[in-house]
Amino acid sequence: MTLTKKVIVKSIMETVRFKPKRKGSQLFLFPELDCTFLDRKRAAEIVDSLFEKIKESLVQGEDVRIFGFGKFQVKFKWARKGRNPQTGETIILRSRRVVTFKVSRKLRDKMNRSS
Repeated sequence: MTLTKKVIVKSIMETVRFKPKRKGSQLFLFPELDCTFLDRKRAAEIVDSLFEKIKESLVQGEDVRIFGFGKFQVKFKWARKGRNPQTGETIILRSRRVVTFKVSRKLRDKMNRSS
């Protein structure tokens, strides 16, 4: 199964809970009712804002490190000669910036342990 934005939003909706400021008398008898869940729109806004922050940082050339997950890093590639595989024609590939991902040691160990 592929992890999509929709799945992330659904997971946030199910796990994030807020406690109300006031407690009614019935809530002491049923503590599981002592919370409210996020709605889909608010959870989607949270996920969107997180992705926007990551994108902004990468556009500015900054690294994005997420503890226990990995590091997104912007690298510069110089212009170079390339070849069109269909025609065999030599072309010049422009310089560009690319995003690379390096997995954290904790996640790598966890992935290899489960295999």
